[in-house]
Amino acid sequence: MVEHMVLLKFSPSTTNEQKEEVIHRTLLLKEQIPGIVDIQQGFNFSSRSQGFEMGLTVRFEDKSSLENYGPHPAHQAVFNFLKEIGLVDLIIVDFVIN
Repeated sequence: MVEHMVLLKFSPSTTNEQKEEVIHRTLLLKEQIPGIVDIQQGFNFSSRSQGFEMGLTVRFEDKSSLENYGPHPAHQAVFNFLKEIGLVDLIIVDFVIN
């Protein structure tokens, strides 16, 4: 299995409602994209986040499933929404689960 981790930082103008909508849309991807085993997403509550406000983990069956995820139209729609509402920065880490 493969774990895909993402940290998101937003513009100060991004509303909490928009951030909640990101979570809603992201969680729906499990039913829309083959190879996703699990998705978790939520708001940071730690002071150690260096300004990153939201975390996301997506567990995939294998590397091939992760490779198909990026260009998938449902994922691209969520990513485009992120850009529309003021995504400022993100960090992505992918690793194989042993």
